[in-house]
Amino acid sequence: MRILVINPGATSTKVAVFEDKQKILQEILQHSVEELDKYPTVMDQKEMRASAVEEFLRKHNLTIDQFDAIAARGGILPPVESGTYIVDETMVDYLINKTKVQHASNLAAVIGYELSKKASRTIPVYITDPVSVDEMIPEARLSGIRDIERKSLSHISNMRAVGIRIAEELGKKFNELNMVIAHLGSGISVAPFEKGRMIDVNNANDEGPFSVERTGELPVGDVVKLCYSGQYTKEQMKKMFVGKGGLVAYLGTNDLREAFKMAESDPKALEVIEAMAYQIAQEIGAMCVALKGKVDAIVLTGGMAYSERFVDMIKSYIFKFAPIFVVPGEMEMEALAYGALRVLTGVEEPKIWRPQEV
Repeated sequence: MRILVINPGATSTKVAVFEDKQKILQEILQHSVEELDKYPTVMDQKEMRASAVEEFLRKHNLTIDQFDAIAARGGILPPVESGTYIVDETMVDYLINKTKVQHASNLAAVIGYELSKKASRTIPVYITDPVSVDEMIPEARLSGIRDIERKSLSHISNMRAVGIRIAEELGKKFNELNMVIAHLGSGISVAPFEKGRMIDVNNANDEGPFSVERTGELPVGDVVKLCYSGQYTKEQMKKMFVGKGGLVAYLGTNDLREAFKMAESDPKALEVIEAMAYQIAQEIGAMCVALKGKVDAIVLTGGMAYSERFVDMIKSYIFKFAPIFVVPGEMEMEALAYGALRVLTGVEEPKIWRPQEV
């Protein structure tokens, strides 16, 4: 099965071609700031990005007709269950006209759908595990304030992909196991998966451990004082939480490798790194509790999982909880391709998304 994968980001569009599970081609199509500034909204970039994808195909002597499916990154839909969804007119209309969040990921399904219409035969388009996947149990939603509900926003695509991979290595199905999976990137998501369902997760922007550039959970009283101190605007505070928090706040870098170099001569730098590992381990422990201690595997993934030294710091706290597996990097393109492949081969039934009536 040949699958075209489309994954737009803020300033680039990743495109890949898979033959079954084998990635045979991938490119990152860069879009300059000057080019993007021409468009008032993200969705206005649709034609430009679609043309870039078509140019990629021409460059490699490929046509849409040569594909069995198109796999697109999921856009900002209302909360959904995990799984692979058919992209149809209803979803495309929502992403173009009704979504409340302007985000590059909204473009993927729209571009894929419109490209599929240029084929001489029916080519299905799918999204798999968008960031808005929400399978949280009711007791996980309460924040302690009536007007604030905890939100499920995470690196679900990569986490579920590595979970499925580890389950296969163990000779099991993902929905037969309980796992705690930690995505360790610029943002950190730690989630308990109970028989394949993500029953809780820290919101990577607001909760959990601090990361290389995000603060994670903070002492609320002190945050309130800063907000009303008159020293910072709303935008400055938001940037402090996401972009200038974590390692950046303490060490001035968002590169863990650079932080370790600093730690060779600065004990404070090592203390900050160790604190981040400590907080990640704490969050993993908390998610083991969400599974009532019945954990078949703990999986560490994301960019920071490439650092053996950092992984060892985390392992030193959690090694008694469950077998630990390390899958460095991210498998986002694979996750999208594999989701489509599971549907094409009959392993998984595709879901049909419909907006809930209010």
